[in-house]
Amino acid sequence: MSDSVKAKAVLALHRFGMGPRPGSIAAIGTDPRGALIAELERPLLLSAAANLPSSAKAFRTVADANARRTARAKQAQQQAKKQQMASASAASEVPPQAATQGQAQSQEKDAAEMAAKQAADAIPDPGRPIYLQEAKLRTEAALAADIGFAERLVWFWSNHFCVSANKIQSMSGAYEREAVRANALGRFADLLLAVEGHPAMLFYLDNLESMGANSTAGINRNRGLNENIAREIMELHTLGVRTGYTQDDVISFANVMTGWTLVPPGVDPQHGGEFTFNPRLHEPGGQTVIGKRYEQDDVEQGRAVLRDLAAHPATATHVATKLARHFIADEPPPALVAQMAKTYRDTEGDLKQVAIAMISSDDAWGGPPSKLKRPGEWVIGMVRAAAITAVDPVRYTDGQQLLGEALWRPPAPMGYPDDESSWIDGVGRRLDVANYFAEHVSGMTDPQAIIEDVCASQIASEVKQAVGRAESRQQALALLFMSADFQRR
Repeated sequence: MSDSVKAKAVLALHRFGMGPRPGSIAAIGTDPRGALIAELERPLLLSAAANLPSSAKAFRTVADANARRTARAKQAQQQAKKQQMASASAASEVPPQAATQGQAQSQEKDAAEMAAKQAADAIPDPGRPIYLQEAKLRTEAALAADIGFAERLVWFWSNHFCVSANKIQSMSGAYEREAVRANALGRFADLLLAVEGHPAMLFYLDNLESMGANSTAGINRNRGLNENIAREIMELHTLGVRTGYTQDDVISFANVMTGWTLVPPGVDPQHGGEFTFNPRLHEPGGQTVIGKRYEQDDVEQGRAVLRDLAAHPATATHVATKLARHFIADEPPPALVAQMAKTYRDTEGDLKQVAIAMISSDDAWGGPPSKLKRPGEWVIGMVRAAAITAVDPVRYTDGQQLLGEALWRPPAPMGYPDDESSWIDGVGRRLDVANYFAEHVSGMTDPQAIIEDVCASQIASEVKQAVGRAESRQQALALLFMSADFQRR
């Protein structure tokens, strides 16, 4: 295999995949594009996911635990109150001093609160273990991938349609598996319907109790509309900013989405946490969204709007631009974006074909690797290069938080940014992570083997020299992982 072919293979692994690992360059062979396309033909579903709870079950598990915690706390408070009453009755026989009595009451109140807290804490929160199990499965899928192009697409779409574990920890991992992973290589309309109708998204964007002013619930409870989901779908998920819709369109679409909610776990222990359409919350009558009238008066009204948004030309451009920006450059070639958008329109939003159009274009392969990897991609690249296939999810998620890209915890509904200016200031923290990782793997990882075998010697000469002059293997590994060869794609 010539150096030029090896260089193209390394570029494919960094730019489109999860980074090189032992044997990955040989697996790509002389046809990097063909290898990338072939990976898209393989199933994306994870067999190990069968051992994890569905999003609804995870939600019920946490809700049940919270209910038990509340009950235990109330029992402890009631018991403390009985003890206080008994103490007060006994103390009433002795004339108290005012200061002493006030102090005793304060101490008794503190003791009751402490007892309630201890009683609640005796029931562990199951949300954290579920989150860590999901994190481990997702991370090890990225480590095990031959190239990682398909996994990168899952990560991209999960960030595009993000939810936050800070708000709904129990569902964050299962949401990605059920809605994103299952549809990441299908049609955008199907992906859109899956994510917007998923209970995690409805919870995250506050749609659970959004109700039309003229709905049964709206009239009876004197509550109204929440525009979050309508605004974020139009602005972030489909059309993009400043693409022709108005505030009236947002309001109409928000009315369309009223009634999209989940089954409360306390109401139905078997189906709590699952999606449901509640007609009592839904604004009756037709709605006009971006010039089109939708007369359906049930869940199909929302589905019809979502399908039309998926088919809108602005969505094609928005999706193509974001994909190209993520994989290729902060300012992607206009011709590449135009071709990807055309493929989207011609194939009715076939996301696999859009991805193939991207890697089939020479514009996607031109120029040196200059785009700064996001922290998650960089960390996975290090771990793959060291031939590690299993991770400690606590250590991994703590590291991601330190680097500013906490897993499934974006700061806002727009997800984590994809431009260099948003991440360049955090490169200093990467050095700490690189040193820590190098310290732990230096006993079993040879930096020269990574250069020669994993990366096929496609490493800058100055980096090779710096690694060769390093005072220790740990230092050599840290220098290698902090080099542009690992940080950029």
